[in-house]
Amino acid sequence: MDSAIDGASTAPLLEVSGLRVELPSGADIVGDISLRIAPGRVLGLVGESGSGKSTIALALLGHARDGARITAGRVRVAGHELLDLDADALRRLRGSLVAHVAQDPAAALNPLRRIGTQLREVLEIQEPALAADAREARVLQALEDVGLPAETGFLRRFPHQLSGGQQQRVLLALAFATRPRLIVMDEPTTALDVTTQAKVLLTVRELCRRHGVAAVYVSHDLAVVRNLADEVVVLYAGRIVEQAPLRQLFDAPRHPYTQGLLAAIPDVAERRPPRPIPGQAPAPGHRPGGCAFAPRCPIARDDCHAVAPKLEPATPGRVLACHHADAGPAFHRGVVDRVATSPAASAPLLEVERVSAWYGDRQVLFEANLSLAPGECLALVGESGSGKTTLARALAGIGEQATGTLRYAGTALPLKSRQRPADQRRQVQYIFQNPYRSLNPSHTVGETLTTAARHFFGGDAADTRRRVDQVLAQVALPASTAGAYPRELSGGERQRVAIARALICEPRLLICDEVTSALDVSVQSTILDLLARLQRGGLALLFVTHDLGVVRAIAQRVAVLRHGVLVEQGPVERVLDDPAEPYTRQLVVDSPSLTAESRRLPPRRQYRFAT
Repeated sequence: MDSAIDGASTAPLLEVSGLRVELPSGADIVGDISLRIAPGRVLGLVGESGSGKSTIALALLGHARDGARITAGRVRVAGHELLDLDADALRRLRGSLVAHVAQDPAAALNPLRRIGTQLREVLEIQEPALAADAREARVLQALEDVGLPAETGFLRRFPHQLSGGQQQRVLLALAFATRPRLIVMDEPTTALDVTTQAKVLLTVRELCRRHGVAAVYVSHDLAVVRNLADEVVVLYAGRIVEQAPLRQLFDAPRHPYTQGLLAAIPDVAERRPPRPIPGQAPAPGHRPGGCAFAPRCPIARDDCHAVAPKLEPATPGRVLACHHADAGPAFHRGVVDRVATSPAASAPLLEVERVSAWYGDRQVLFEANLSLAPGECLALVGESGSGKTTLARALAGIGEQATGTLRYAGTALPLKSRQRPADQRRQVQYIFQNPYRSLNPSHTVGETLTTAARHFFGGDAADTRRRVDQVLAQVALPASTAGAYPRELSGGERQRVAIARALICEPRLLICDEVTSALDVSVQSTILDLLARLQRGGLALLFVTHDLGVVRAIAQRVAVLRHGVLVEQGPVERVLDDPAEPYTRQLVVDSPSLTAESRRLPPRRQYRFAT
């Protein structure tokens, strides 16, 4: 099926048929994958962690991850049969014919080379005939295309001198600089704030259409895909379960799994309770007979468990693999809750007065004032570099240079964690944005959780094991995860382990730094539901995020940071529905939504500008 919709007749630039990728055991990671994409079009590839999205993305480069191999199928790009090429031929085509944008820019960028050197180097390799002045112009244009400063000073920076969002935009610049025919993007906007993300998505769409580039966009965020793709493929357990043009899929999802994913998405336009899909996706080699989704499907019948459905045409432009797609919706979005439920009035748990912070001699946070009550969630939002993480780290006692006054439960809270008594350290827990860096790679998950539990509670082996099993269940991980190392887990699984490490300490205040940005929508919904239940038990949350949909779903109040200054704060409904600051207003407008029209805000006659 050609993904060029709206009657376009352009021949496909990418054709995939019968693709199968296996583990050494013979179990398939993905199987029977067939795709077609026309030039200038974007195909969204969505599904939960473990569905096979990244495996397919790598196969489009003629590559399989360690321990896996491509055993069947064809991948044809602009007339080149990639799977028939040897390693040298593939290497020559990567970058010039097919480009890749990785999920983790910190791992993809060379930390020892300046940004300009890396951009020039890729052009020297892929286009050696390009004159030096033309090469320099292409480098500057690539930076400008992705919203980065096209300046000599920026080109001289090293990756560690950039924010996570800036690093991700550098990867996009590296990919588009060579003008490839196909670009494969694996979660490229996960680390971006909403305004930067909106600009990058617009850039990707315009560059694809201007240069006739076909794109595969891998994502767990269907709201983002809605603002970019022309067609969407939904994957579950290594198989395509639904494929349709964008509007068809979002307006009338047919497969129960697609309905569940859409029901789980938090939306900036309206507060709905989190609706996770129950259960977990099966791993390769452990998939049930019949329909792989049947154990999690509310409308599954006996034949669903016995016979696997075939992927067949359902309506014009749509294919579907479901025995009972006409049985009615399997999942519904939650009922809209117009007003966030606030905790009962009580004395603040945390009081923040005039907290400032510096990086060297540069001040990056200016006299922040906040308060947080037991059972309340305060969201901290703003663009990359606004000071969100700096403030969060200062409150956790791990900031480098900070001044100001903190009070916790009515008593002084030192700005340095090592100066805090053990009970304060236990009760104030921090969850880092990048779980791979915060988890010890040489320790199993069980060892990490056991160490945290024994440090604060002591107890015998049986009691500790009970705590470990209990907290893994809380974050929707099987007990067997305790025996795994971080490298053996997906990004979403590692983030859930990081959350579990904090929860096992039984905190009263949890500081969450972008803890759901790496999670697929169903797992994210599970975590948000967990945090909401913990709130009702009295847990206070400081929730750092760039996702205003998550803010709407979980927070009672929101504080907006810009250039280190708190420019606006108040109840979620007031700030998101009627923002006083133009900056806040732009954040809301740029936030991806399932309904584009729902993000339109009435014009304000007068703004209060931040100083």
